[in-house]
Amino acid sequence: MKSVIEDIDRIPVVTRYGRVSSVQGLLVEVAGIQSEVSIGSRCVIETRRSVDVTAEVVGFRDDHALLMPFRELEGVGLGCRVIIGDAEPVVYPTRAWLGRVVNAFGEPIDGKGPIPRGVDSYALKASPPPAHNRHRVGEKIDLGVRAINTFMTCCRGQRMGIFSGSGIGKSVLLSMLSRYTQSDVNVIGLVGERGREVTEFIQDNLGEEGLKKSVVVVATSDESALARRQAAYLTLTLSEYFRDLDNDVLCLMDSVTRFAMAQREIGLSGGEPPASRGYTPTVFAELPKLLERAGPGEGQGTITGLFTVLVEGDDHNEPISDAVRAILDGHIIMDRSIAERGRFPPINILRSVSRTMPKCNAPDEAAQIAEARTLIATYEGMAEMIRLGAYRTGSDPAVDRAIQLYPLLEGYLAQDIEEPANFATAFAQLTDILGQAGAEEVAA
Repeated sequence: MKSVIEDIDRIPVVTRYGRVSSVQGLLVEVAGIQSEVSIGSRCVIETRRSVDVTAEVVGFRDDHALLMPFRELEGVGLGCRVIIGDAEPVVYPTRAWLGRVVNAFGEPIDGKGPIPRGVDSYALKASPPPAHNRHRVGEKIDLGVRAINTFMTCCRGQRMGIFSGSGIGKSVLLSMLSRYTQSDVNVIGLVGERGREVTEFIQDNLGEEGLKKSVVVVATSDESALARRQAAYLTLTLSEYFRDLDNDVLCLMDSVTRFAMAQREIGLSGGEPPASRGYTPTVFAELPKLLERAGPGEGQGTITGLFTVLVEGDDHNEPISDAVRAILDGHIIMDRSIAERGRFPPINILRSVSRTMPKCNAPDEAAQIAEARTLIATYEGMAEMIRLGAYRTGSDPAVDRAIQLYPLLEGYLAQDIEEPANFATAFAQLTDILGQAGAEEVAA
């Protein structure tokens, strides 16, 4: 009844509308409504066909409102009527969303019928909780991936970025995280992904059991920029809903880069000047607004966010990577050279970091991690000389030990997609590896 009353209150007493005055590419100029709408307002364009087009106000020019559509503009022509819609888009989620696959509008696309409507409305573009009211991050969370659990330990409510070039394996790593992470609810946003990969991800990687506790939001690469951007907003909105139910939510988004590309396309269409590599200033303003919504809440619930970043040209200092890395609480670097030598997941341990890690591990665990990092760094620092045969065994005990243990550590970091790894097993294996050299030295 409450939601019905809210819907009634939202029905306008007077229908206000304008007319299409110009269409340039994906930008529609509308006259007659410029004083009634603002940036972000929704409108409905009545086409000359049977299907109307929802659009959003993205700017103003010469007393005209500039609209971008959520779908194709077929049937839109000069003089078409444009009706003013809701000023603030909202959704009404419930726990019945679990196990479902929806599009950017919250409409089911899995063929399982309609989704029940909730009582409370949640805005798509909500503000993050006030910083002074948020709880601190919780205890460490088991992500099921050995390399991350040990060398980049994450806490509940932490936000991490997975930085990778194309074709290195970030989607495979994301599927492992969705299957093995210890969480109450998974909210997975596939933003701008290939349509072919969606069904494969749901059936092969997530599986029936994983889908039962998940909501998957999909906006493929062929959809409009507004739909791709809204899919990212909806992913965080659903995460906030389940967080407010005191759940520990795992929010996975693939990828933030395509959200930024969608925002760039919207900004350029609205006449915004390009800044760094063609990205408009609003891209860098929207990124923290989106990513800050993840994290601990004001109650007991948390949103642990893992966001992939598609690195252009393997340049980890390109604008989006640099901006996202500065916002998040750590970064996981996936290295193409490691993937080329056949180790998966190809995580570069030395370049990756978790900002909450020093305080979440026991002292003996922290000592093991530091020792293993030192061994890997020592070997890779001398790798060229070792390959050329320029290093003589016995010249440096630290290098000798690194040479002995490096193959074992490489094997430790490798993990098959069907192989889960928990904290206890991961640290036990690391202890065995680090203890091998010492045992051999005593025997000698």
